[in-house]
Amino acid sequence: MATKAQIIKSQKKPKFSTRMVRRCFRCGRKRGYMRKFGLCRICFRELVNKGLIPGAKKSSW
Repeated sequence: MATKAQIIKSQKKPKFSTRMVRRCFRCGRKRGYMRKFGLCRICFRELVNKGLIPGAKKSSW
């Protein structure tokens, strides 16, 4: 869980565009982020298992 200071810092415009930090909008995690959904892998998996993300389903093989 990211602190409020880290979340606020990542929302500021960076000096260089490559320094931009994308964070999950639910928990604030920056690693394992999926741009298409705006979520980290953990939150994405939770929402898919609950059936809240249309077009995605839990894989099994």
